[in-house]
Amino acid sequence: MPQVRRVAASIASRHSFAIKLLAAVALVAAADILFYFQGVGATLGGFALLWTAALVIAVVGVRRHPQAGFAAALAILYALILIEAPSLLGWTLFWAAISSAALLARRRFDNAGDWALRLAAYVLLGVARPIADLTRIGRLPGSKGVTRLGSFAAAAALPCIGGALFIALFAGANPIIGNAFASIRPPYLSDVLLHLLFWTIVAHAVWPSLRPSTIVTGTATPAFDMPRIHGVPPGSIALSLFLFNAIFLVQNLLDIAFLWSGAPLPGSITLADYAHRGAYLLIVTALLAGLFVLLFLHPGSEAARRPMIRRLVVLWIAQNLLLVLSSILRTWDYVEAYSLTILRISALAWMALVGVGLFLICWRLIADRSARWLLNANAIAAALVLSAASIADLGAVAAWWNVRHSDKVGQSGNAIDLCYLRWLGSSALLPVIDLEKRAQGPVLRDSIAAIRADLYRDLAYKQADWHRWSWRGARQLASARAALGFHPIIPKPAPNGRNCDGSLPPPAPEILPAEDLSQRSPLTNEAEQ
Repeated sequence: MPQVRRVAASIASRHSFAIKLLAAVALVAAADILFYFQGVGATLGGFALLWTAALVIAVVGVRRHPQAGFAAALAILYALILIEAPSLLGWTLFWAAISSAALLARRRFDNAGDWALRLAAYVLLGVARPIADLTRIGRLPGSKGVTRLGSFAAAAALPCIGGALFIALFAGANPIIGNAFASIRPPYLSDVLLHLLFWTIVAHAVWPSLRPSTIVTGTATPAFDMPRIHGVPPGSIALSLFLFNAIFLVQNLLDIAFLWSGAPLPGSITLADYAHRGAYLLIVTALLAGLFVLLFLHPGSEAARRPMIRRLVVLWIAQNLLLVLSSILRTWDYVEAYSLTILRISALAWMALVGVGLFLICWRLIADRSARWLLNANAIAAALVLSAASIADLGAVAAWWNVRHSDKVGQSGNAIDLCYLRWLGSSALLPVIDLEKRAQGPVLRDSIAAIRADLYRDLAYKQADWHRWSWRGARQLASARAALGFHPIIPKPAPNGRNCDGSLPPPAPEILPAEDLSQRSPLTNEAEQ
């Protein structure tokens, strides 16, 4: 067994470039079959799995280095998520994982900041990498040693030209051969050019992962550290923290009095106005507070070593965390007053990340952690949140919440935004079916049935095409069929289309034909005169 491994390693080292070239050609061919003028579905995750397998097979370092292997395992995880439901976020996370695996095969991970710069350089330099490696194709190992691409072309010229000549003569002499060649339709030039362009784009995307630039993996980056401002007296910092804590205390007391306790607001200010106006500005305030601590209070500085300043910092960070919680409560109050959307879910997640970042900044100062630790900890928190967002169907979450909290679904109208449900697409199909069963009144029920019919038809059309099929879509379609039964409500015909909320537009005013004066009798004309 060890001898077999040594032979395999020897073959891989001597034919490494050829193996990578074959892997790139296989990926280009697979992308042409899966994506060329086709919709995107679970095929995106299938291609991601093929890409990961090609990287693991062609690049030995991915199998040898634990960090590269861990990144490849993450790439497989994100590929499975793409099979579940393709999304731009899921593809971005997969690309970051597989690109990291390619770089980690040659260089160890340093910190999230430097790694982000390496990924940016990997993209910029990867564009020219296939062009630079084209010259090596002519030096691929042959059966008798090293051959050149020009020598191969010269050797193949005579049989190709001679064979073409004899085929042309036989085609003229034999009608069977001639008809066979006449039935061949060469592709259009535009189609050939589009294929070449598509292949080039795919090759430029996958080749840098098989052969990343040595500049990206070999260049040493300077030790990362947070920016600092020196020369500020500790007394000035302490006075600033006293003032900041006093100002923040006023804002937090107002939030506790009106937002958390539910006390009536003064004047004509409504709770929706109070909640909506401060939801995002307070997050900016918290970010500025975190920036202040990073710039003026780094571990080991004279100001950070003073106990009073450290207590003031902890108190200020605690007040900022209360501001973040108030911002989350403000946003949720606004959701309850109106509706839940994907953007508002993202805003809530962003606010939670800001709170985690503030806590990590405070803990870094207390525990005397490095800037690299702070950056990596924040990067891990952001990666976990983004990974969760790529797995969850945020559109379905928003649709279900809005449907279950619609307290006014009747003949006079509905409090739910039907246009937004329709915009969510297949994610809202099951909630719309549930809403249709509870709707009262023929007009409203017909509008919801029209939206449901459109969403169902679009989903069934996508699932019927294997290029656009997805695992989540298959489950949604099966659940929708079970919920609708054998005799779903058929919406009324809409020859003039429907509005975004599924309602029928008002009928167009009837235009009477103009009276033809030439057909009138002479007596009528004389009477009018």
